[in-house]
Amino acid sequence: MGKEIERKFLVKDQSFKSMASSVDRIEQGYVSLRPGGTVRVRIKNDRAFITVKGLNTGAVRDEWEYEIPLNDAREMIDRVTEGTVIKKCRYNVDYEGRKWEVDVFEGAHQGLVLAEIELESADAQIELPPFIGEEVTGNPQYYNSVLSGISKFN
Repeated sequence: MGKEIERKFLVKDQSFKSMASSVDRIEQGYVSLRPGGTVRVRIKNDRAFITVKGLNTGAVRDEWEYEIPLNDAREMIDRVTEGTVIKKCRYNVDYEGRKWEVDVFEGAHQGLVLAEIELESADAQIELPPFIGEEVTGNPQYYNSVLSGISKFN
């Protein structure tokens, strides 16, 4: 079992675009959403993954991720996911020795831009890039499962 330790922030300007080393195209949908965990299917460029995530405890949660055939992922997204399929461009930014992922959402969430950083521990110290705004770690309003429209937050 893996652990995901991640902090999430709103983005206040577009400076991340010129800092990005690459950009990925992502499409994802949810097969299952339960209070204790989610099952997500994601297509990232020309690769596909199924991911099971446990309940968040602050910035930490259990995570299992497996690569699956691209055609299977496309069929799952088309046939068995619920809610809105999330589409976004992910800008990968290296800053002060850490990898930041900045998601620019499309469609129903056009205009939303979130930055995430995965950490080795919940108390790891980080240097914030200039494009970082308010921290929203642990705020369910910004969970992708909630953005898909099939999970509610309290």
